[in-house]
This record gives sequence, C-alpha cells and structure tokens, in this order.
Amino acid sequence: MTATLEKPLTLPALRKPAGLSSLGKVARSSAAIILFLAAWEFVPRYVLDDSTRTFLPPVSEDLAALWELVLNGQLADHLTASLGRSAAGFVIAVAIGVPLGLLIGWYRPVAAFLNPLLELMRNTAALALLPVFTLLLGIGELSKITLVVYACVWPVLLNTIAGVNSVDPLLVRAARSLGLSSPRLFRKVILPFAVPTIFTGIRLAASYSVLVLIAAEMVGAKAGLGYLINNTQVNFQIPQMYAGIIAVSVLGLIVNQGFVALERRFSAWRPKEKA
Repeated sequence: MTATLEKPLTLPALRKPAGLSSLGKVARSSAAIILFLAAWEFVPRYVLDDSTRTFLPPVSEDLAALWELVLNGQLADHLTASLGRSAAGFVIAVAIGVPLGLLIGWYRPVAAFLNPLLELMRNTAALALLPVFTLLLGIGELSKITLVVYACVWPVLLNTIAGVNSVDPLLVRAARSLGLSSPRLFRKVILPFAVPTIFTGIRLAASYSVLVLIAAEMVGAKAGLGYLINNTQVNFQIPQMYAGIIAVSVLGLIVNQGFVALERRFSAWRPKEKA
C-alpha cells in the first residue's frame, strides 16, 4: 500500500489595490512636509508669545497673504520679472558651458591650459561678486543677468567636462579600431554617454538661477521675488514676506522637478544599476 503525498493548498497572496499603494507612497513622502507645516501653524499660534508671533506668524496667515498677492496681481508681476531674468541668465550659461565643457573635456591641451584658471574662479562665490557686477554694470538688468550667468555656468561646465571624461577608454579605442573619425566618434560615442551628466549640471544650474537671482534682486531692483521679500520686510509686512519666501520655494521645486523629468527622459536608454 503506497501513500500519496498531496500538495498543500496555498492561498493566493493578497495584493493591495494600486490606488491604495500609490496613496501610501504619497503619504510617506509628504509626512515630513505635513509635520513641518503643522509645527509652523501650531507653535506660533499656541506656544510663542504675541511679540515673537509678530515675526513668525502661523502658516495659514502667510498662505492667506500669498493668496491676496495672487488675487491683486502683484505675485504675477514679480514672478514674471524674476523668471525673465533667471531664464535669460540660464540660457546664456548653458550656451557657454556646454560647448566649452565639451572642448575642455575632449582636448587635453586645452584642459591643461585652462584648469588652473577654472579652479580659481569656480571657488569664488557668485554672491561675493555681486558688488563687482553692480559697480561695473550698474544696478539694472545687465548686472543681475550676468550674476546668474556666472553662477549657472559652473555646474554646466564642470558636469560637461566630467561627462566627457567618464566615457570608458576601451569603448573609445574600440570605436577607433572600427575606423570612426574623430567627429563621428565624438557624435556617436562621446556625446551620448555624456548627455546624462550634462543634464545633471543643467538641472543644478536651473536651481542656482533662481536662488542667486533672488539675492541679486534685493539690491537695486524694482520688481521680482527678491524685491518683494526685501520690500515687505522693510515695510514690516511680515506675512507678505513669508508669502514671497513660499513662492520662491514652490518655484524652485517646480523648476527642479521639471528638469528631473527631462533628465530621466534623456537618460532613459541607459541601463539601470543594480542595487
């Protein structure tokens, strides 16, 4: 008499609905922000005394002031002025940084000649040169755009050089052994592998273009988010000042996320690294 072993019954694994899973991810990623906003609301309202609360109003009052700036059109005017300057400086920086970075990364003699100067200038903070740009170019638009160009060109330039230098030498030798000329080698091998690193520099430059400009607009500007923050602080309009700071934070977040999406799109062909 033979005994037959029966397979134990296994219940199918229960899967969470996709909607609940995505909601859980959103909740986890937003928890720190929610806690920060809750602290910003309740600490000034229930912990701080009236004199201190004047300088740190609850976030609800700041958001109300932000909404008022939206309704009366002031935020749109200041935002347009800042975006125009930031975009102009950013585009010029990319137009300078990418070709120059490709040139320095591809031609070793050029890199050897320019590297000492680049090392000196890259370690000079952009805001430290604001008085110099103001003295030479005045307090108008030119000095502010030039400052943005100076701040943004370095991440673009250095990441472009790093992208060119990171190409595998074996791949370059293999391409040369197949008879690729230098222009075709650069176009078919070097540039595609450097693109993701270049876009990292461009994304960083986009963030710098907003942050540096805000500081520049606090000196001699008549419009812009930096002017809004400085002017409201001088006139003791504290909720409006925080409203301008919130607007800057949201703008920087939107710009950064937009370029992150672009970076992923342009580097989607690269295989993902295993953890």
